[in-house]
Amino acid sequence: MASNKETFGKTLIFVFIVCLVCAALVSISAVGLKPLQTANRLLDQQTKILEAAGLLEQAGKDIKGTYGKYVEAKMIDLDSGEFVEGNTDMFDERRDSRDMTKSSKPKNDIAGINRRADNAVIYLIKDDSGKITTIVLPIIGSGLWDLMSGFVGLAPDLNTVRSVIYSELKETPGLGAEVLNPNWKALWPGKKMFDEQNNIAIKLVKGGAKAGDVNGVDGLSGATLTSNGVENTLHFWLGEEGYGPFITKFRTQLRDGGM
Repeated sequence: MASNKETFGKTLIFVFIVCLVCAALVSISAVGLKPLQTANRLLDQQTKILEAAGLLEQAGKDIKGTYGKYVEAKMIDLDSGEFVEGNTDMFDERRDSRDMTKSSKPKNDIAGINRRADNAVIYLIKDDSGKITTIVLPIIGSGLWDLMSGFVGLAPDLNTVRSVIYSELKETPGLGAEVLNPNWKALWPGKKMFDEQNNIAIKLVKGGAKAGDVNGVDGLSGATLTSNGVENTLHFWLGEEGYGPFITKFRTQLRDGGM
């Protein structure tokens, strides 16, 4: 009987030691892989920004080099629209949005984000002469199942669309995930986000936009809620609680020759 208890006790000790060793190995692996995971996440982000800027094909395999040559990341205070200092590479809008000291609750949360970080990082795309050709703005908002994040590429007038690129989403394959469809993405270039009175006018049209409608884009077939989410996301981020103050200041500086 004593022998059985002794054997059982040794077995428990052995299992406990194995668990400790496994936990230590997992912890060491996680710590060791973190720099690689961070680097991969940054590379993926740079890839999407280059796609939004129309530079992905030109970049080929040299994503980092092309990004470094043509892209200038700038942090802005969303409330004032002013440029501020900050680590643009390590910035995480969703992380900051969960920090009460670095975020606020929108008055009109049509994007369904709950809280919005006080700052944002925008991307100025320049040509070989240093002239700004595209401004890429990150966006995030609710789809059918979860938040969807992506980038909007705009001409320097901050009205004419270069691209709308989604990068992270959990939408239904074949329906909401159509935001990744090249044919749908190809509908965006040349569209206008604002009307002649400078009101946000971009809309996703169920059944398809009419020919010549510069503010209309075909809605996603069979995915009305995701289409609504995309439209609401764009209206929020282009509005006063999003990039509105920055857009106003940038246009003024551009008009006055300050950019």
